[in-house]
Parts: sequence; C-alpha cells; structure tokens
Amino acid sequence: MSRQLSFRQDGTFKIMQFTDLHYMDGRAEDLQTRELMEITMNLEQPDLVVFTGDVIYTGGVSPGNVRCENPEQAFRDAVAVVEEKGIPWATVFGNHDTEHGSGITRKELFQIAASHPHAVIEAGPDEITGEGNYVLELVDSTGNPAANLYFLDSGDYTPLQHIPGYNWIRRDQIEWLTSESARLNPPDRESKTPALAFFHIPIPEYQEVWDTQVCYGNKFEAVCCPVINSGLFAAMVEMGDVKGTFCGHDHINDFEGTLHGIRLCYGRASGYNTYGKEGLLRGARMIQLTAGESDFKTWLRLVDGSVVTEQPIHHPGTAVNV
Repeated sequence: MSRQLSFRQDGTFKIMQFTDLHYMDGRAEDLQTRELMEITMNLEQPDLVVFTGDVIYTGGVSPGNVRCENPEQAFRDAVAVVEEKGIPWATVFGNHDTEHGSGITRKELFQIAASHPHAVIEAGPDEITGEGNYVLELVDSTGNPAANLYFLDSGDYTPLQHIPGYNWIRRDQIEWLTSESARLNPPDRESKTPALAFFHIPIPEYQEVWDTQVCYGNKFEAVCCPVINSGLFAAMVEMGDVKGTFCGHDHINDFEGTLHGIRLCYGRASGYNTYGKEGLLRGARMIQLTAGESDFKTWLRLVDGSVVTEQPIHHPGTAVNV
C-alpha cells in the first residue's frame, strides 16, 4: 500500500538497502540473513528499507539440495522482519526472484509484495516493460517536495537469442522515467528535486566509473552488466535530478564512484544463501538524505554491528581487485 513518506523533524531521511538476500525456505542460511536484518535495523532505525532484487532465490540448485518450492512463502518470510518492525519498505526484482520454472510470475510476486501493510510500492504502468517501475515522493516536515526515489525493473536475462547475458532497462522504461522526472520538476520551479534510482542489475557505466574515476570500496568480481547499453545513464544525466544510483547483483562488489555528476553505488550483499568472499562481512548500505541538500551521505552497516564510513580508495589504472 503506497503512502506518503516524509523527512524527520531534524530534516533527515535514512534509507537502508538490503540486496541479494536469496531467501529460500527458512534454512539455516536464511535465518542468518534474518538475524543480519534485525541487527542492522535495530542499530540504524531506518525510515525506509529498499530491497534491490534477488529477495528470494528460485533458480536451480546443486545435486542433493532442494530448490525453493514455495516462492510466495519465501518472499513473505524474507520481508517479515521489516513488516514486524512496521518500517515502510520498497523493492525491485532481480534475475533470481522469478526464474523460469519457479511456478510464479513477476506480476504474481509483485502482487504478493504489494499486499503487505508496510509495502510502499506500485506495479507501475502496464504498458511498459517490467513489474515495479514506480516513484516514491518524499516531502519535508512542512509538506513540500524534498526528494524522489525512482525504482526500475532491470529484468533478468536477455530476450534475444543472439545476445548473451542479462537483460537491460528498455527504452519504454527510460521514456517513462524521463516523463516522470519532467512531471516532478516543472519548468517554473527554481531547482530540481534531488532523486535517487534503484535497480538490481548494474548498468555498463559501473565499469566505466571504476576504470576512469576515483572510486571507494571493493571490486572483487566483474561488473555483470548487460552487454547492451540502452542509454539509461545518458537519460539520467540529461534529466539532471538523479544524484545517485543503487544496485546489487554482484555480491562481492561494494564500490561507489561519481561519473558525470551521478554517484554509482553498489549495495553490500546481505544474504547468506549465496556466494560471498572470506573477510567481506555481509551487511547493508545506508543512505541519508537531508532536506534542502542535493547530495547524500552513505556508509555500510555490517552484521557485526560495525560501521564502515571510509572504504579503500581505487585510482584509475591501478591493478587492484578485478
């Protein structure tokens, strides 16, 4: 159920990003994931939780293991701890949420998500690609527009046989996004309302920012983006309101860097039912907006309760990580 979100009286708004939970059926790894969510939410007390895809894992499993047999229950269990705390939450889907043969469609899963009392999500226009292309509008303590949050369904796998890899955010989604930006930022307004964008699969510019700009954080695997660049980043640059983007998908990348005025950020993988890297603790990315300011603060809150405010610096051309 959608509802208006507002900044605190002190002018701040805190978002917690969980990504790649890969929840399945309440097995031991899922319970670890739930514990991580409880620990980090208790410490941070966010105003909004955002799941950036792969909330559940409905794909194939290795011999001897059991795949997710009840995606609906898995999703309800994955978001239960947020629901129990009464925190508003939003989500986009990833490539593993509704795998082929899972027995559930993206539309069905989104309807399940939207049925939760504290979900602040919308399915989005039927006529464009994907499920869950929508905007959340944030107001300040006096009720004036203060920030916008864009959510985009980055799909799963390529629809074209001659093109390998992952899907890409389509032109009709980009056209919708630019029209929403224009609606929210009429020409008679002095300045544009700052916005953030959330999706699961990184766009190609995540590799570009690592290669060409100073970045902060870790890159322990390739940027697994689509091979097709559909122009989302160019559209956001032209829109002029998007200050940061947040994705998941690559579990052992957590870097951020600024390209042409937009900060491209990975989350920190939150789920235990999937691969990770020894020494790279699971956790959540925090994002803090301040009313009247266009920039944002971001840090990591880890499962051991620690806070990471300064990450390793990577300079272009340095042979560090992948």
